Amino acid sequence: MAINDEPGNSLDAWVARGAEMAQGMADARAVARRRRFDTIAVHGLYNHVAAAANQGAIIEPAYLAPAQHFHDSGELEAALAYLMPAWGYSRLANPSTLYLEETLALLETYGTSLEASALVTGSGMAAVHLATNALLAVDPSQPAGAPINFVASAKCYGGSFMLFQRYATERGIEVRWITDPLDTEAFERAIDANTRFLYVEVPSNPALALADIPALADIAHAAGLPLLVDSTVATPALLRPLSLGADVVIHSLSKAIGSSGLAIAGAVIARKGIPVRVGSDGLRTDFAMEVKLLPSRDLGPALSPFSALALLSDLRTLRTRMDAWSRTALAVARFLDAHPAVSHVSYPGLAEHPGHAIAARDFRLADGDDDGHEVARYSTLMGFTLAGGMEAARRAYDRLSLIFRATDLGRVKSVAVIPSISTHQQQGEAGRATAQIAPGLIRLSIGGEHRDDLIADLAHALDA
Repeated sequence: MAINDEPGNSLDAWVARGAEMAQGMADARAVARRRRFDTIAVHGLYNHVAAAANQGAIIEPAYLAPAQHFHDSGELEAALAYLMPAWGYSRLANPSTLYLEETLALLETYGTSLEASALVTGSGMAAVHLATNALLAVDPSQPAGAPINFVASAKCYGGSFMLFQRYATERGIEVRWITDPLDTEAFERAIDANTRFLYVEVPSNPALALADIPALADIAHAAGLPLLVDSTVATPALLRPLSLGADVVIHSLSKAIGSSGLAIAGAVIARKGIPVRVGSDGLRTDFAMEVKLLPSRDLGPALSPFSALALLSDLRTLRTRMDAWSRTALAVARFLDAHPAVSHVSYPGLAEHPGHAIAARDFRLADGDDDGHEVARYSTLMGFTLAGGMEAARRAYDRLSLIFRATDLGRVKSVAVIPSISTHQQQGEAGRATAQIAPGLIRLSIGGEHRDDLIADLAHALDA
């Protein structure tokens, strides 16, 4: 359908044009889904047609304009009523962020017949907030005196822990903490008529705890609840929770996905058609899109187009990086495990890790090794404690000369931190005890350096 630039085109004409545009995107998704993981990461939905519409640029452009020009009042009305694909205003959407969202949705459903949509945000915590807050609406039919609750693994990122505590202290929402996420029966026992969702982080930061996603999904779905999984550490290159039964996946894109460290961002990716006890039909049919078009629009945690472009650039090499860096991480974990100054190493790739069997089952490198053989990779994050406790941890930490001392992770440069005095400091002693974070735990994120240099730096620090 051809629509010219003259004013006065009808709303119906623009709605029809929007249907054609939506079908074109659906066709592009269908083509992309037939490709391999690396190809999807490189191209997403940006094809020859999209390039031709952008002056022939073969790389996705950064659309920096804050607002979209509309041909006439008909297009304006259709766009703002969400009756046709549009972006309107960068607080709602933007072409650059759309390319990132579409690519993430394709990668999280890779190798399945599932359909998903995605929302990107200005930070990982914004993604956690939007995904969880959307499920905590007040239910007028709820019995008086019975608070809304959700069930969450206490072994999670400090920011998530503090947000959930804020829900409790400021809104009276009960957080039912599970101290051992491998205890699936504990999740089941914690569910009642006022529970809204189950939440786990796999693997967790900084404890590297695992959870049985398929088992938890069965428990959640039997109760009519969604399972939310923060998969920041693993990334879709190693773990795709939607394929294991989860309903919503959350990422801090600032970590392993955005390894260059040039952007702070988050993402919510949800499969179509999820169980939700309270809320609009839109949350059930298309959770991420509903959150994008309504709560996110109103709260305003938009991602910068510049950041979206930086993340798209990083995303293109995700599988290759996670493969190589995970192999380095396993070598480093084995070195630490054998060092006399180290009392304990938590890394899913070590056989003695309590979740090793689950990790070996679920953590599968997309498309396998170079010969296409299925292979497990266990991510780039680990934690270790020293026999001398906090004093020894500080001494070793301060002697690092190659590995950076910072609160970051998933970076191309290896980074270490002592969570109890930094990322999880504000949880307080009781909160850290609930999350089982040892005072002298050192969290180590492996980057792209050669393993020999990393091991040499750690040896120098530990030998003190």
